[in-house]
Amino acid sequence: MQHRERVRVDKLVIRGAREHNLKNVSVDLPRDALIVFTGLSGSGKSSLAFDTIFAEGQRRYVESLSAYARQFLGQLDKPDVDFIEGLSPAVSI
Repeated sequence: MQHRERVRVDKLVIRGAREHNLKNVSVDLPRDALIVFTGLSGSGKSSLAFDTIFAEGQRRYVESLSAYARQFLGQLDKPDVDFIEGLSPAVSI
């Protein structure tokens, strides 16, 4: 019997985010911490937080559902990003 060891992921890694006005943004964000995005209007805060990070988390959540449940939700598009690692499935309440 094989023992599976759970690997702890301590950061969210995003590479090449290009949603809306983001221009190939790459960033490492700590997990289990409060993170604040600040900047001028139109600088990409919402594009990174909602249109990239949340959208991919939501897509992964829907992917984890049964095929029967997914048929009622429709397909979610993958955000325009090269790579995301360390992201848990997400639901917005």
